[in-house]
Amino acid sequence: MTTKAKPCVFVTRRLPRPIEARMRELFDVTLNRDDRPLDARALEEAVATCEILVPTVTDRIDAAVLAHAGPELRLIANFGTGVDHIDLNAARARGLVVTNTPGVLTEDTADMTIALILAVARRIFEGARLLAGGKWSGWSPTGLLGRRLKGRRLAIVGMGRIGRAVARRARVFGMEIHYHNRRPLPDAVAADLAAQYWDDLDAMLAASDIVSIHCPLTPDTHHLLSAERLARLPAHAILINTARGEIVDEAALAERLAAGALAGAGLDVYEHEPAVEPALVALPNVVALPHMGSATEEGRIAMGEKVLINIRSFVDGHAPPDRVLSEWL
Repeated sequence: MTTKAKPCVFVTRRLPRPIEARMRELFDVTLNRDDRPLDARALEEAVATCEILVPTVTDRIDAAVLAHAGPELRLIANFGTGVDHIDLNAARARGLVVTNTPGVLTEDTADMTIALILAVARRIFEGARLLAGGKWSGWSPTGLLGRRLKGRRLAIVGMGRIGRAVARRARVFGMEIHYHNRRPLPDAVAADLAAQYWDDLDAMLAASDIVSIHCPLTPDTHHLLSAERLARLPAHAILINTARGEIVDEAALAERLAAGALAGAGLDVYEHEPAVEPALVALPNVVALPHMGSATEEGRIAMGEKVLINIRSFVDGHAPPDRVLSEWL
């Protein structure tokens, strides 16, 4: 793709040190030393001159940005699994290859999902705040009563790698596994997870104790959990979202939680990141985390290694192993 000894690579955010060190060895790389998200103008300048762009979820690579792409740009090697921040149609129209980093964050995100389920169901953060604020007066038979997980119906929306990893963990807690997906799991996989398939998402939500979202963000899943669907959840239910914030109508969720129409929520992603609906943060029955579900050293380094492999494969004239194919479009 290039006659240069080292291709020109532009990285939009700080990456783990071992990954940045390897990039300096392999490529003519521009790194983001300040780790500040780039605005549209900076992204336009980057795509105008680089051969390979390495963006993250904080970068909106839309058609307007790609309109400034120079003739050298050939590859967008995304640092992350989700590619909803990249206009794939615009990239394809310009002949650009897009890659991502699937699979390496499955266990980390599933761990965080279970952590949020426990934190909300057992009111862990409420207890921690009570103690830290000096307001705990001692043990009480009725103090901070939560709900046990055994026997609860966990409804998983999206049964891909992460959804299945959550199901495996949830079974250890004695939870019932229910799921909605574009298509049912193979019989052997469903049997292994003891998972019941629901074709009707609305019916599954109405029969759920805990709902956990694990589908990708696409035009079809934007506000999949709309105000109408949130209204179908029982008042004792809790909602967990470690996927993408835009899948849930955040304002409607805040309204139902404040009204006591939902028992609680555990959120790691938000509709307008980094902005968060103020009402959500103020509610005692909400555990709100700053998009840290994949934040482990092992996971982020594994992501970087996948980016390196994708770039090296492309530069060497081979098909990158993690090319985003047409089914995402």
